[in-house]
Amino acid sequence: MKHRTWLFFAGFALVALIIAGALSYFADSDPDGLDSATLKGCEVVETNGGEVLTGDCIAKNAGDHHLADSPLADYAVGGDDRFTGLAGILGVVATAAVAGGLFWLLRRRPAATGSGTADSATTSNPGDA
Repeated sequence: MKHRTWLFFAGFALVALIIAGALSYFADSDPDGLDSATLKGCEVVETNGGEVLTGDCIAKNAGDHHLADSPLADYAVGGDDRFTGLAGILGVVATAAVAGGLFWLLRRRPAATGSGTADSATTSNPGDA
């Protein structure tokens, strides 16, 4: 690969990591618009046992995702909001690794060179006789 192409990809990766690591701290702590849409018709009431939904809305039937306890759930590492930037960086690295692996697996390979059984130097053309 050309030096200029590598320079482009390195610059792109650096910018992606800076955006993921630094700007993720400025992101909204509750970014999911779907949550607010499913709460229409309900009221969130604080109790000693936590939040309770009253009324009639879709969110009353919602539960945690089966990966809610995973290490990178909720835009944090291990549930600690101080590591939002690290979660962003790990997400960028994981996405780049998966995409790079897929591109590598699905890349165009050069056609096989004349490694067949017939040698072109010893093969005669029937019209040459």
